[in-house]
Order: sequence, then structure tokens, then C-alpha cells
Amino acid sequence: MDIDDYIEAHIDPEPDYLSRLDRDTHVSLLNGRMCSGHLQGRLLTMIARMISPMRVLELGTFSGYSALCMAEGMPKGSTLHTIEASDELQDFIEAHLAQAPENIRQKIVCHYAPALEVLPSLGKDFDMVFIDADKREYPDYYRTVLPMVRPGGYILADNTLWDGHVVETGHHHPQTAGVMEFNRIVAADPSVEKVIIPLRDGLTIVRKKDTTETLPQTFK
Repeated sequence: MDIDDYIEAHIDPEPDYLSRLDRDTHVSLLNGRMCSGHLQGRLLTMIARMISPMRVLELGTFSGYSALCMAEGMPKGSTLHTIEASDELQDFIEAHLAQAPENIRQKIVCHYAPALEVLPSLGKDFDMVFIDADKREYPDYYRTVLPMVRPGGYILADNTLWDGHVVETGHHHPQTAGVMEFNRIVAADPSVEKVIIPLRDGLTIVRKKDTTETLPQTFK
């Protein structure tokens, strides 16, 4: 048993409908490893339970696994808007959403278009945003969604260590460059608190500061 197997054996089990979705994702779709999977999925559910968000935004639906996990942990009456740029995935996504419990799937609203085209129509005051889409667009995603998040709200971004490419020197692929620029912008942004968790391919958690909070003084 390796460490990943050990972890998954000692956390909440993966619901059957998510297990089927994970299997079908790897069998039917290219880049199945993009699926959040058991461990990250349980973390997303736990974070949603902790935050109790009424309005959640996801950039990058892929097969729908992460959306279902977040919706599972969200309160009754909440809404999750998830955006997928590839309309070729729509039939796959909708088929698996239909297999999820009704009280979970009814929270999810799907949009099939490039994220930056959809975002202006969704309004503001989101409690939580999960970014897991085109890595080249990460800096633009951040600049666009930050004003859409309420003070005290959260932004989660996946793949922010990008297979370790972020610490390599020399020429970078555009996706690597996008992740690195995102990390630089977030690190330099005084309006947010931030931490990178080395889970899977890196998960950044950002909290938008509330201007009514008493911020600690900076000591030299």
C-alpha cells in the first residue's frame, strides 16, 4: 500500500456515483487525470461545508466531478455556477449529473462557453470560486473574479505547482507561464491572504480580506 492508498483508506469513502464518474472519465475522456478524484474531492466537500457558501463559481467543469463534490457540501438553497469551455463535454457532464442525488445536482447550473465570456453575466457576491480551467488564462481569471467575490470570500485555484514546472528555469510553456504569473500576482496582492497546499498538483487557497477587519501591523 502506497501513501495515496493509505490516505484514501482513512478518509470518507467516495460515493458510488462519484466513483462511477471517475472511472468513466478515465475511460471515455482524454486527460482523465484532470479529474479531481477521491482525495481532492473530499477536501472540496469539506471546504464547502466549512464555508457554507450560498453562491459558488467554478471555472472548468471538465467531467463534473469537482462541481458535484462542492455541491455536496453546500447548504440547501445554494447555487453553483460551473463553466466549461468545451461544449463537446456537455452530453457527458449532463448524463453524470443526472445520476447524482437530486438534492446535490439541483444546486448546479452549467454554462458551456469560454469563462471570460460568461463571467460578466453572473453578477457578484460569490462566496467561493474554484479555478481549474485553461492555465494560460489564470491571471485574467483572477483579475476578473476577484471583484466578484464578497469580502471574506474565497478563491481556490488548482494545479498551481504544475508538475513542479513552476520552479524550473529557462523557456516555459504558455500554460506554465500562466500559472507562474498567477502565483506571482496572488503573492503580491495585499488585498488577500493566501496559502499553497502541495496536494496533488498544488492547490492555492485565497481569502479576500474584509476592509472592516483590523489588519495586523507590519513590524520592521
